[in-house]
Amino acid sequence: MDLLLAATSTSTDSSGGGFDLLGTILWPLKWAVEAVLVFWHWFFTLIGLPAADGITWVLSIVGLVLVVRTALVPLFVKQIKSQRKMMEIAPELRKVQEKYKGKKDQLSREAMSRETMALYKKHGTTPVASCLPLLVQMPIFFALFSVLNDVTKHAAAGIGGVGLLSAELTQEFYNAKLFGVASLHETLIDAVNTGNVPAIAILVTLVVLMIASQFFTQLQIISKNLSPEAKTGQAYQMQKIMLYVLPFAFVFSGVFFPLGVVIYWFVSNLWTMGQQFLVIREMPTPGSDAAKAREERLARKGKALDASGKVIPMEKYEAEQQRLFEEAEAARLAAPKRQQPVSKQRAKKQQAGKNQLNKSQAEGKSNPPSDKPAGDDGKNTAS
Repeated sequence: MDLLLAATSTSTDSSGGGFDLLGTILWPLKWAVEAVLVFWHWFFTLIGLPAADGITWVLSIVGLVLVVRTALVPLFVKQIKSQRKMMEIAPELRKVQEKYKGKKDQLSREAMSRETMALYKKHGTTPVASCLPLLVQMPIFFALFSVLNDVTKHAAAGIGGVGLLSAELTQEFYNAKLFGVASLHETLIDAVNTGNVPAIAILVTLVVLMIASQFFTQLQIISKNLSPEAKTGQAYQMQKIMLYVLPFAFVFSGVFFPLGVVIYWFVSNLWTMGQQFLVIREMPTPGSDAAKAREERLARKGKALDASGKVIPMEKYEAEQQRLFEEAEAARLAAPKRQQPVSKQRAKKQQAGKNQLNKSQAEGKSNPPSDKPAGDDGKNTAS
C-alpha cells in the first residue's frame, strides 16, 4: 500500500525540482493509460452520452480496466502455468530438503542448491518465473492509479496529464458527478466532512462489494483449487487466515482514495473474480476438487483428459489407458526381480544347507553306484 501511495506522488509539474525517478519510469505507461481513457470518453460521447456527465467518465474507467486486464491475460496465463509447475515439483523439492535437513556445513548447502537448481532446470521453471508476471503488472497498475488519483491535483493547477488528457478534459473529469451527487474526485473523508450522504452511501457500498468480491475470489482457490497435499502444513493455515484478513485492506482504499479510483479497483476485482472462476473451472489444479468436478463434467459428455491434459473422446481415453497398462505390465515383467533381504541367522542356515548339498553331491561323484545286483560277488555259482 505504501508503494501505491508513493506512485500517486508523481507529477508532471516540474516546478518541484529534483529528479522524479518513479514519475519518469511510469511516464510512458501513464501516457498509454490516458490515451485509452480519452478514447473511451470520445467513444461514449460519440454515441450520445453527455461529455461532462459522471456516467460517461465512469464507463470510460470501466473500459480502461477492460483494455488493460485483457492485455495482461497472456501474462496471467504464464503465471498460472509457472505456479502449476512449481506445485508439480513440490514433492521432489521436499525430498531434497529432507535429504539435507539439519546439515549446516558449506558443502551440504552447495549440494542442496545444485540439486534444487537441477530440478528447476529439468522442469523448466523457477520461483521467479511464477512471480515475474505479477511484477510486470505492478507498474501498469501504479500508472492506472496515478492517472486517476492525480486528477484533483492537476485540476487545481489548471494543467492536464502527461498525454492526451488535456487541461479541459481534466477539469471536466474533476467536475463530473456520478448520478449527479458524488464527484469522482471525492473521498469518503471528504463526503463525511461535507455531509454528502449519497456520496457516503455510494462509497460504502462499493467498499463492501470490493471486500465481498475479494473474499469470494480467495475462497474459490482455497475451497476448490488446492490439492490434498497443499491442504496440509503451515502454508495452508496462513492462506486461511489471509482469506479473512486480506479483503479488509480495501477498507483503507475506500476511506482515502477518490471515487474514481474506487470504481476502477472494484471493476478490476470483478474481472479478477471472473477470471479466477474460469481458470478453476477449465484449468484446475490436478487432484483438487475442481479437477474432479471437471472430470465428472467431461465424463457426462463422453469425454476425458489424456495424459497431456487434452480433452479427447472416451473411446480414445480408454484405449490410451489400456495401452499404458500394457506398457507398465511389460516393464514390470522385464525388470529384474528384487532379492528379498534375509536375516544373518537365516543366511547362515541357507549357506549351511547349500554346503551340505554340495558335500553330498561330491561324495556321490567319488563313489558311483554299481550296476551289479546286490549279492553278486562276480563269481559264477554252480547251477
